[in-house]
Amino acid sequence: MHKLFLVQLALVAFGALSAAAGTASQEYKVLPPITHGNLSLFPIVGGTAANTAAFLTLDEGLRSGAVVVTEAGALQGLLRQPTFLPRNPTGEVNRLVLVNNSDRPLLLLAGEVVTGGKQDRIIGVDRIVPPKSEPIDLSVFCVEPGRWVATSERFASMGSAMAQPSVRMPAMAMKDQQAVWANVGTANREMAAAAPPAAAAIAGTSSYATAMQNPEVQKRVSFVASDYDGLLRELRKLGARGVVVAVNGRITWADVFASTDLLEKYWQKLIRSYAAESLTIAATSAPVTQQTAQAFIDQLQGNREVSETEPGVFRRVEITGDGYKVFALKSLLPREEFTVHLAKMSYTEVSRIKVRPTPLVR
Repeated sequence: MHKLFLVQLALVAFGALSAAAGTASQEYKVLPPITHGNLSLFPIVGGTAANTAAFLTLDEGLRSGAVVVTEAGALQGLLRQPTFLPRNPTGEVNRLVLVNNSDRPLLLLAGEVVTGGKQDRIIGVDRIVPPKSEPIDLSVFCVEPGRWVATSERFASMGSAMAQPSVRMPAMAMKDQQAVWANVGTANREMAAAAPPAAAAIAGTSSYATAMQNPEVQKRVSFVASDYDGLLRELRKLGARGVVVAVNGRITWADVFASTDLLEKYWQKLIRSYAAESLTIAATSAPVTQQTAQAFIDQLQGNREVSETEPGVFRRVEITGDGYKVFALKSLLPREEFTVHLAKMSYTEVSRIKVRPTPLVR
């Protein structure tokens, strides 16, 4: 039987640190940045590391066939035993079904892109899917407004890429499909301006994945990302587990993992998403200081907390502070409990979104 989430809403005093984020944040140390143009990455070291070798990534699972993602109306052949899931033969924009047939727990990160089906989608929240799972209802957001015609029965990964922070933000913080579409449109237009030879092709698609996979776009993203290939080697030597991200002189994001190995697994996807963000914000301004980046990762407290728990599998916590949000995913799997992934965003970026209705073809 599909496990239901136990949802708890609590107001906590400003300055009370979430148990999900843990006190390890006080041990994080931000190192000097590596900068290319208007993109600066500050390595994060310290904290308490954990063994993450058991986790399967979405790319690994889809590539091997052990993980299957399909439209909510296409469950035939995926059920091991009678299981209740609401079914709609035409599918739904914000719902997909996932099955983990592997013998390893599957880690999903918000912002990972799956392509195919009737529309390309991004994962809406971090979560862990236990081994040999029954079909789970996967919360997603469409990043391809307009299309509602199946291109394939099952979904594939976008490969070494994930949605850039400005597209992830409204999905994670606002949970608003219209806001996601608004930022997809903005990202596509700005990328067309950054890669003029691709402008005509991008103008002819509403798909975020198609725009970002354009050869001219890839050339520019790869050029920026290549400057950070050496950084990964340094991160590994230092035992770093994450980075603080600054674009155009403003800190926008931070990703921290439970181990350097896990950061390494996601590095190509993350660095390319940061590079895409920098290309769609063309202006430059004063650099961010190391002290400012340290203050950003030190502050994981908030005045409002929402937690969701799947007993024995994971706990997900969303903390709202003054101008930012923190998202922490904690593993509750047997043997050890630890925070697998922590993301922090500047919430002021989300508040600037101006949403215009986007017609949905269904």
